[in-house]
Amino acid sequence: MPQMPQVLRERAFGMLTEGMSTRAVARELNVHFSTISCLQRRFSEFGSTSNRPHNRRPRVTTPAQDLHIQHLHLQDRLRPATRTAAATIGLHNQRISAQTVRNRLGEAHLHARRPHRGLNLTAVRRHNRLECANAHIRWRLALWRGVLFTDESRFALYRADGRQRVWRRVGERFADVNVVDRVAHGSGGFMLWAGVCYGQRTQVHFIDGILNAQRYRDEILRPIVVPFIHDHHLMLQHDNARPHVARICTQFLEAENIPVLAWPAYLHTYLHTYLPDMSPIEHVWDALDRVRWMDYLGKGEVLTNTDLDRFVNNI
Repeated sequence: MPQMPQVLRERAFGMLTEGMSTRAVARELNVHFSTISCLQRRFSEFGSTSNRPHNRRPRVTTPAQDLHIQHLHLQDRLRPATRTAAATIGLHNQRISAQTVRNRLGEAHLHARRPHRGLNLTAVRRHNRLECANAHIRWRLALWRGVLFTDESRFALYRADGRQRVWRRVGERFADVNVVDRVAHGSGGFMLWAGVCYGQRTQVHFIDGILNAQRYRDEILRPIVVPFIHDHHLMLQHDNARPHVARICTQFLEAENIPVLAWPAYLHTYLHTYLPDMSPIEHVWDALDRVRWMDYLGKGEVLTNTDLDRFVNNI
């Protein structure tokens, strides 16, 4: 915990001498009132506001080295602490440990965390986002009600996402009850397509295999999207994945008089983890994956055809 600087200690003692209360001084200096109480008690016992001598372990790095360590990790946020420790010589020609590096970084409020995986926002992508935002900044709810947001999402057949913990005793690491099955070469999965709009949704379509432009037109656009949009007078929104923007699909939508909401060209990929959650359907898939999925599939269990049918039919 950071200590109160000596300048503030002397200022606080001066306020107390002038007759201010402990809580008033604490409010003035933006510290806890117990800090001022301890300061007052220390002066009455030892006649000084300074810290008493201690026998704690001396710091192995100088203030200049502390700043240098922080500067290195601010320049390279992925730099490991072990690398900095190996390249830094402390006082008295003493090697420092990786934990010392972490401690110095912690003093600067820098802590190791798992990095967020997202799309690299280049100047072009920022420009596309800004154009899309400016084009729809004055849209009211009545206009957004007329948009059908559609997208595909892939679900894993074997739920091994995230880090799991197991409660075990010492020596029980390899006990059968503490071992989680691992599927080699990934777990496989299945893809679902659906569309949502204000107060309504389309049917959920199961995509068996790889979705290309022809399948997208014949299995989704023609039998599902076109009738739904014509019946409810909507505008179609889909991202810029290759099957969506292929010529046969764009020409088909033009021939069917289906209006399409312009969408920023971020990245042609199905890895939605790297795309912004601008479409409401993205949040629908995320909620299904995090919450409702667990009603049909337990931890570490393989999905059966019966589970799949029940999962799709109850969406």
